[in-house]
Amino acid sequence: MTDIVSLEVLTALFAPGQSIAIPVDNSGVAMTATAALIESGVRDIKLICVPISGMQADLLIGAGAVASLETSAVTLGEAGTAPRFVAGVRARAFVLRDSTCPAIYAGLLASQKGVPFMPIAGIIGSDLLAVRPDWKVIDSPVGNAGQVVVVPAIAPDIALFHAPEADRAGNIRIGRHRGLASMAYAAKRTLVTVERIVDRNLLDTEESAAGVLPCLYVEAVAVAQRGAWPLPLWGEYPGDAAEVARYAAMARSEDGFRAYLSGFLARRRQAA
Repeated sequence: MTDIVSLEVLTALFAPGQSIAIPVDNSGVAMTATAALIESGVRDIKLICVPISGMQADLLIGAGAVASLETSAVTLGEAGTAPRFVAGVRARAFVLRDSTCPAIYAGLLASQKGVPFMPIAGIIGSDLLAVRPDWKVIDSPVGNAGQVVVVPAIAPDIALFHAPEADRAGNIRIGRHRGLASMAYAAKRTLVTVERIVDRNLLDTEESAAGVLPCLYVEAVAVAQRGAWPLPLWGEYPGDAAEVARYAAMARSEDGFRAYLSGFLARRRQAA
């Protein structure tokens, strides 16, 4: 059965050097947990963006917590480029593992299926093959498909995300955001923050169960109200575009980033 714990206990389950899968900005980003992780001083994270990230990855990079990053992109969307990501790439502050959205999902699927790799099409001829020696071009062993690229399985140590609610058993409502399920199926452990714990069983009806990640895949859940802010959480609250823009402006410099991060962490402490 899934443990329902405090945010502090959830944060303590992370360790240096782990690979952590995080979702795209509109799919339930655990921003409060990210602040708690930064405050805990965790280091050497191998960050896996499923399939891209934004402010969450940029904060972790700026805080010096990231040792390697596998992603299709890191961007703040309408607010522009992710400044700490750009600065980190230029300074070679972490190992960048360039990828594509299909390749990341294929790697997660391989892990889910218990196989060492997954073949995909569409990368043949790409410059990415020059920087990803772990991706292999092979002749298709079946049919007349020609060549395919095989990408290795991606098995994160931890999948981390935020969702609207969990029930007492630890079933998580993820709605149509199936990428969250892909992360959980592939990861060794899944840790989730939610807006609330509900007494009803989320698997009770066909209608509700269709959008639920079963507790079988979830190790621990913690309540963190407005835990995705300033990013959006579907059905709960919109993203705070002004706050993300403020971050983008401040984080262009190291001093500005440190000032923003200090306020961000202080806000989390006040909300706790």
